[in-house]
Amino acid sequence: MGLLSRLKEIFKGKEQEAEKPGKPAAGKAAAGAKPAKKPSDVKVEQKLEEKIKEEKPVVNKITVGHVHMSGCTGCLVSLADNYEGLFKILDDYADLVYCLTLADVRHIPEMDVALVEGSVCLQDECSVREIKETREKAKVVVALGGCAAYGNITRFCRGGQWNQPQHESFVPIGDLIDVDVYLPSCPPGAEAIRNVCVMAYLLLQGTDEQKALAAAYLTPLMNLAKRGTEACGCDLMYDIINQGLCMGCGTCAASCPVRAITMEYGRPNIDREMCIKCGACYAQCPRSEFSFDVINQFEGIMEAIDGAMGKGGE
Repeated sequence: MGLLSRLKEIFKGKEQEAEKPGKPAAGKAAAGAKPAKKPSDVKVEQKLEEKIKEEKPVVNKITVGHVHMSGCTGCLVSLADNYEGLFKILDDYADLVYCLTLADVRHIPEMDVALVEGSVCLQDECSVREIKETREKAKVVVALGGCAAYGNITRFCRGGQWNQPQHESFVPIGDLIDVDVYLPSCPPGAEAIRNVCVMAYLLLQGTDEQKALAAAYLTPLMNLAKRGTEACGCDLMYDIINQGLCMGCGTCAASCPVRAITMEYGRPNIDREMCIKCGACYAQCPRSEFSFDVINQFEGIMEAIDGAMGKGGE
């Protein structure tokens, strides 16, 4: 017997079983059954959902934007490395209003804090116009990373790129606009970026005590901005090594793009003839922003940051 014949017998048997007396036929209403009510007769109980208002620990957020100039995007990666800390900042304290990769905004808007990454190419009219527009529309401009602060390796650029061979002159943003805060290193650590964002919020929206702590934290970074855009191995010698602040970590030697710094007996030895004054060593040095004001108030500053990030109970 074929499969088709077997299926026919199965369906024929089901039809005969349904037609037996005492059993209502399939698809027909049983005798005595009440007819279905009309849709208009059926009462539907509607439960009103309670509207739960979202409780936010902060009433007024600040607006933050990330402006990308000529750089490697390493600073943006470092910003994203905050993970849940970044979500906490964006949920409670700041609205990201401009970022080429994270926000769908074409033109630079008004903002409280602008994080500027990379140096400015003088042959690129769009970049020059955007950095000046950033200064006009931002209350606080932060040079994010060594390229924005000191030019870093882009100082050594000679142009010749296949797509834009005329792009050969790169300068730090401080050569074109006034910068409020320097956050050096290449790239800055994720926690350092987070702390600057939190402190910027406390400085603009916090209590008097919080504003004092934020000012103590940001003052050394503001002093770096006032110092200017030039930094080289000589500055490292004067400000760090000669002041007894060098701890021999070798970060400056590792960050030098032309290998002008070698470690000798636990201290950096600088070849001044090879130094191109790009500022990479000074920007990367963890002691370049050393301040007794921060050290003396370290516990209060960290408590304010932990409290803002919801870590007070840990």
